[in-house]
Amino acid sequence: MAKISVLGAGSWGTALAVLLHNNGHDVILWSALGEEIELIREKRENVSKLPGVRIPEEIDITLDLERSLNQADVAVLAVPSPYIRSTCKRMKPFVKEGQIIVNVAKGIEEKTLMTLSEIIEQEIPAADVSVLSGPSHAEEVGRGLPTTCVISSHKRLTAEYLQGIFMSPVFRVYTTPDMLGVELGAALKNVIALAAGTADGLGYGDNTKAALITRGIAEISRLGVKMGARCETFYGLSGIGDLIVTCASVHSRNRKAGYLMGKGYTMEEAMKEVKMVVEGVYSAKAAKSLSEKYDVEMPIITEVNKVLFEGKPASDAVIDLMIRDKKVETPMLPWPEE
Repeated sequence: MAKISVLGAGSWGTALAVLLHNNGHDVILWSALGEEIELIREKRENVSKLPGVRIPEEIDITLDLERSLNQADVAVLAVPSPYIRSTCKRMKPFVKEGQIIVNVAKGIEEKTLMTLSEIIEQEIPAADVSVLSGPSHAEEVGRGLPTTCVISSHKRLTAEYLQGIFMSPVFRVYTTPDMLGVELGAALKNVIALAAGTADGLGYGDNTKAALITRGIAEISRLGVKMGARCETFYGLSGIGDLIVTCASVHSRNRKAGYLMGKGYTMEEAMKEVKMVVEGVYSAKAAKSLSEKYDVEMPIITEVNKVLFEGKPASDAVIDLMIRDKKVETPMLPWPEE
């Protein structure tokens, strides 16, 4: 049995706390929000973010960050991506040398273009940082529905240790050394999901969504490989797997925000309606900046930014994507000799 601190009592943090408790571990759930903690303590349920999932009495729920990290074998960092840096600054005084921290949020910092693991390592140099990602909506993990994810660590032994911590009959975990690829796939798929949701809101069909998913993973993998990630990662759980579920699922807040924008909502109105952090909005500018920095063509990412931040009508963005210059789908494949 491991002592595990889950930092962040949103839908994902709550679902993982329940999963880890069911796996036989000693779990403490922390939040910086006093009202949220009091309500969860009272109801033993995250009524607003994960309704219907009971939180066992054995899970300790606290506002005390120092107590939550005291003697923790593993700290699971489940706060939304915009709050990763500030939370790490608060954690640092209480983190011991070699502390295993597993980031489960998805995003890229807009100003620095750093991945979330890079932010954690910058703010808490003593930590041993890993990443958990994959097609894993909290609503289904909390209910115990079969789910598969991937763990990436700098050290194989750390990845295998965490694989054992998280794995269960309803939660299968693979390992990979490609942390950069895992994080890029996790963050950039949220931007593509905004486009997929927008297409749904406009009334387009399955053909459109299939095109966005297929060409979206092509854009993500082009950038990832240019940055030093492995192409194979983007055709795995944290790439195409997470992209499919985020573009298609009713649980996806990114798809829902896009859907509302397709119906005529502004970006601000859509985010307010979703009532949770829409991480694709925060990652969109960073994705565009990365495409420019590494000189990688990413037309879907570019059009999403225009819709989000320049007021471009979504229907016009789709037309511009369709009438782009003619392309070859697989430029790496040679034509047979004529």
